[in-house]
Amino acid sequence: MAIEAMVEKGMFPAYPEKALQELDRIEKCAPFKQGMQDKRELLWVSIDNIDSRDLDQLTFADTLPSGKSRIYIAVADVDALVKKSSALDLAACHNTTSVYTPGKVFAMLPPKLSNDLTSLNPDVDRAAIVIEMEVDERGKFELHALYPAYVRNKAKLVYEFVAEWLEQGKRLENISEEIHQQLTFQDEIAQRIRSFRHNQGALGFETIELQAVMIAKIAVHLEPRKVNRAHRLIENYMIAANVGASRFLKRNNLPVLQRVVRKPKRWRRIVILAKTLGEKLPSRPNVRALRDFLVRQQTKNPEGFHDLSLSIIKLIGKGEYVVGIPGKRPVGHFDLALHDYAHTTAPNRRYPDLIMQRLLKSHLFHEPLPYKRRELVQLALHCTEKEDDATKVERRMIKCAAAMVMKDQIGQRFQAIVTGAGRKGIWVRLYDPPVEGKVIIGCGKLDVGDKIEVELLKVDVRKGFIDFRGCL
Repeated sequence: MAIEAMVEKGMFPAYPEKALQELDRIEKCAPFKQGMQDKRELLWVSIDNIDSRDLDQLTFADTLPSGKSRIYIAVADVDALVKKSSALDLAACHNTTSVYTPGKVFAMLPPKLSNDLTSLNPDVDRAAIVIEMEVDERGKFELHALYPAYVRNKAKLVYEFVAEWLEQGKRLENISEEIHQQLTFQDEIAQRIRSFRHNQGALGFETIELQAVMIAKIAVHLEPRKVNRAHRLIENYMIAANVGASRFLKRNNLPVLQRVVRKPKRWRRIVILAKTLGEKLPSRPNVRALRDFLVRQQTKNPEGFHDLSLSIIKLIGKGEYVVGIPGKRPVGHFDLALHDYAHTTAPNRRYPDLIMQRLLKSHLFHEPLPYKRRELVQLALHCTEKEDDATKVERRMIKCAAAMVMKDQIGQRFQAIVTGAGRKGIWVRLYDPPVEGKVIIGCGKLDVGDKIEVELLKVDVRKGFIDFRGCL
């Protein structure tokens, strides 16, 4: 079913033969290159999912004599082996992203690269782009330096276990005291960055993201994916690194493939939602006012905050890629309350990050700009489109898994919240279990954020359809 969904969205479910032939000729990781710094002595660590093997970034933190802190983010140099316009590059450009479905991952790059030769695996030397950010006592972060370097991962760590150390003091097995101290220090800096971003107006959401528990390729259960303190640590470091890389290009008068979220077109509906909760928002989009509203609601009604978060996210709208031209004011990222933002830290998994890496390296190694403006504009549109296609494939497969789990509950009633409303219909998410589906009968005049009782009418496991009747 996953392959069928990929093909329907025009995505490659397998690598083209030319790309595989090219892959066979790559036997070694990127060699040391003149102009690269040697940063292998730093106490680099990776923090990722327990099953992740495509390690895109490492982190390290240090204290400066001035009292400020400095964080280091090393990003895998994928471009060193995946050259622009090569067969492997063209294949990666087609899908533009890895696609994660229950039971199968359609990796943007073959495992020989993403899991090995371009992965920042432990105890091996790897080429990387290092971004240094200085962080003051308030959490304000500024770019200090950006350069190519050789790095060495000292420990491959897992979100859940790092979180147990940070939240509960449970030590990681076979990990040195020095690394435990490093993680505590990194977390302290991340908390400062998060506080600063919050004060700047960054929105804080909590949503329920489902993952399927599979046994013998059959979905038997759905459970929410939990975000912990280790996730937040990496999130804040990556945001800082992405801002730093974007500003580096901007300062050097180079184009940027920006990641933007525009001001909400459905702000009026957000205002109406706030009014139903006894709150008043400005008539025009205002990220700080929205941030304050969300903070108050999270404190007042933590159990219902997931539903409010989902409604606001849907009403704000999707992110997209655009080309930032030197000298022009950037569109900005509404959710993050940032003007300078780009995706740079996952070049094994996302093609926009690989594009940004090539732009950065062209300056670092004094090489011609790899993309003309018109090409970048076309790539921005393409990456936005394929990201949307990938999201639809992932959601469809989660719905297939949900339909498999729900097939024995036809006729039962559930409480739900409206997550989508438009010309194509009304979509809802159940409270328990938190699965999404379409209301095909008895819709009435519903909009995002409305609550409704629904009856499960039918499911189609293959297509991922879960259809409800509204009980008005």
